[in-house]
Amino acid sequence: MKNRQKYLPACLIALAALLAAPLQGAWAVTAPVLGTAASFGALGGTGVTCTSPIPALPAITVAGNVGTPGTAPTLVTGFPTLCSLSGTVQLGATAAYADFMTAYTAIGTDDPCPADAAHNLSGDLIGQTLSPGLYCISGVGLLSGQLTLDGGGDTNAVWVFEADSSITPIGGSVVMANGGNACNVYWRTGTAVSLDSTQFVGNILAGSGISFTGSGSSLAGSALAQTAVSMSDASITACNTGNGSLLSPY
Repeated sequence: MKNRQKYLPACLIALAALLAAPLQGAWAVTAPVLGTAASFGALGGTGVTCTSPIPALPAITVAGNVGTPGTAPTLVTGFPTLCSLSGTVQLGATAAYADFMTAYTAIGTDDPCPADAAHNLSGDLIGQTLSPGLYCISGVGLLSGQLTLDGGGDTNAVWVFEADSSITPIGGSVVMANGGNACNVYWRTGTAVSLDSTQFVGNILAGSGISFTGSGSSLAGSALAQTAVSMSDASITACNTGNGSLLSPY
């Protein structure tokens, strides 16, 4: 009788572990491959525009390259005369744009949205702490305060956010905690992204344009847009493709 009592709890523990494994697998996500697009701070399908509010003292800085698949010089404006740039202006960046679109399509098809409520988000994301995994955002994604991404001690942890519409943070911020790496965060949107006075983290893959407005907006990652990237009083720090860390800021 005593042996049976010891055996049953062990079976229950083993069964619980087996049941938990599929759930963890369902929430796990693989980082999309950005390829040559990863070296770009700003890459716009129809161009990149930088408008500094103080031409004598550039308020906009980009650590990384800026470019567009088009070849007309007028498609990329403001660099480096109005706005600081540590990389290069690349016209005719067709390979980088193709890599961006491959990653954009892969995010939308390779990983279906989890069925649980915790990984399906809507409205304002203020105050939430999210562990690594795949999250789907319905409607317009808002952020008016702090969102925390908690890596749980795993420096290789990945977050992927799929928004069916736009993301429009106003006065918000995204912060990394417990080993989380900004370079392992990805935001895919069906339409536009507008960062208004927001400190944002992650690589943005937008279905239309990306705009930086307000005062002191920043992005730790790449701004990749199917249409235009427009910047006013902002900074972008792309990731170092060699080691997965952020490039040295100004």
